[in-house]
Amino acid sequence: MGAKFGPAGNSESFLKMGYKSSLEVPEYLEKIGLDAFEYQCGRGVNIGLSKASLLGEAAKAKGIQLSLHAPYYISMSSVDEEKRIKSVDYILQSARAVNAMGGERIVVHTGSCGKISREQALQLAIDTMKNALFALDSEGLSHIRICPETMGKVNQLGTLEEVLCLCGLDERLIPCIDFGHLNARDMGILKEYKDFEKIFDSIENALGISRLKEFHSHFSKIEYSSGGEVRHLTFDDTIYGPSFEPALEICYKKDCSPTFICESAGTQAEDAKQMKDYYQRLK
Repeated sequence: MGAKFGPAGNSESFLKMGYKSSLEVPEYLEKIGLDAFEYQCGRGVNIGLSKASLLGEAAKAKGIQLSLHAPYYISMSSVDEEKRIKSVDYILQSARAVNAMGGERIVVHTGSCGKISREQALQLAIDTMKNALFALDSEGLSHIRICPETMGKVNQLGTLEEVLCLCGLDERLIPCIDFGHLNARDMGILKEYKDFEKIFDSIENALGISRLKEFHSHFSKIEYSSGGEVRHLTFDDTIYGPSFEPALEICYKKDCSPTFICESAGTQAEDAKQMKDYYQRLK
């Protein structure tokens, strides 16, 4: 199979090349030479199911794998029960949309710790995730994979260990490993090959080889401060990391087939192509 590469939303070049409609994204990505796309629903699931279906048909024709980023305001760890119930509904809306697109993965932020301990926040998130899985099953969407994301700010729920704990609930849950976030929340921890290798080993030890081989990933260079993530940068940045090469080398060595979604600021398609080209050279 091999890894797949694509952008989160559209690069600035999408409009510059004369494209306008999201239904033209597959054609644009094929022209650049990519094979994945993450549809952005960060501010709400606003795409209708009929349009989602049309996008899915266009993507299938061009060999583009689709995933969807669920709304940012999902908070699986909120102390407010109503917010947790609403979060389950937002996950369900996201699952319906990606299913109409012919995709199978939704990326979800798990929430923050607020004034409670990390352990309490994780327990609330576990409970919400169980309810979300039940909701998907009830709608015949049990094939949709929820991908809890590792987060970039220190006060957010979403360390590697917390995400792997959540994924331990059910085989359908796949970690979304955001290498830029992990690097930012720990002040530039990802420097050498062995630093990346620890992440791969942790996934395999917690979830087994099959989910290691199919993990979901976000990648970008991210500026950080003492609180973690500040802003997304482009691959041209030389001050902040992380570099993508070690992650791809380990993927090749371990025969993994993840989906790498690039979240660079404005150059996400072009930077995703850099990753894909490097991966192809490894092969």
